[in-house]
Amino acid sequence: MPLWPVYTGTNAPHDGITELPPPPPWRDFDGGPALPAPDASADASAVSPDRTHRAETYQATAETVQLVNAALYLRRPLLVTGPPGTGKSSLVYAVARELRLGPVLRWNITSRSTLHDGLYQYDPLSRLYAARQGGAGDADDRSGVEHHLRLGPLGTALLPYARPRALLIDEIDKSDLDLPNDLLNVLEEGQYEIPELVRAARHAPDGVAEVLADGTDERVPVARGRVRCRAFPFVVLTSNGEREFPPAFLRRCVTLHLRQPDDRQLAGIVRAHLGEPDAHARTLIDRFLSRAGTGDLATDQLLNAIYLARSADLDADSLDRLAEQLMPYLGQTAPSDVF
Repeated sequence: MPLWPVYTGTNAPHDGITELPPPPPWRDFDGGPALPAPDASADASAVSPDRTHRAETYQATAETVQLVNAALYLRRPLLVTGPPGTGKSSLVYAVARELRLGPVLRWNITSRSTLHDGLYQYDPLSRLYAARQGGAGDADDRSGVEHHLRLGPLGTALLPYARPRALLIDEIDKSDLDLPNDLLNVLEEGQYEIPELVRAARHAPDGVAEVLADGTDERVPVARGRVRCRAFPFVVLTSNGEREFPPAFLRRCVTLHLRQPDDRQLAGIVRAHLGEPDAHARTLIDRFLSRAGTGDLATDQLLNAIYLARSADLDADSLDRLAEQLMPYLGQTAPSDVF
């Protein structure tokens, strides 16, 4: 029988991803030639110490484990929603670390982001400059299209890797109205074309171009300007709930809603980051929970308050006032008068 769950949420790295069953017939991709997966040991150097620490200490709920595995089995994107500070973006780093998927590819969305940005970037001006600088027959001629093109995070994730890459599309709700719909076809088909390389392939002997992938200085082969995945990437799209998405987009995603953690989960989070909660930490947890019911608070705020309570040589009253200043409601610039 296939392994379930592949992702366990235990934060212990393993190769269970190799035991995934074959994809559903309608999600079976055959891109090639197969590329080796990036070395998992490069993961720590690819992200900040903060991301590495959060991946190592992420506390997954039973619902999170189930829906992550559903997305992996079905080869579907995972849309993660929830209040700020509930670990939406940290989830993909935890999954990538446990399943040894290599460095996480990250695409931060803004109101100006387009599908093209995620797939690749091409600089025609630098190519024109290179063509003027190089001479005919120059052995170091760098005027070819492939020398002025780099794949984006989405474009890299869809390369024909032998095992899935992990891709974070962060804050998709900040995009303009067209981006979710533009993503539909690419994520459904698992492939895309690079028109500049398609045109160049007509004049190339084998039609293969070596292009830079996102987050690396290594080049990967692209045949005839077409990229098709082999192992569908583990795609996590995060949303703070600032907008609604088209039904067609939601239908193609597995949806996970993260809620504010309860007292048991908060104690586990504190334990993972800072060790066993002491009496003062448990008091702060209780006060955090009582306030979280009337406004948005992030778990980071609680961790900051507990860390300072353990590190600073302050009396109890000073610690309480400092905690109040560290845990204002999100979106509130001035500290609350009520704690």
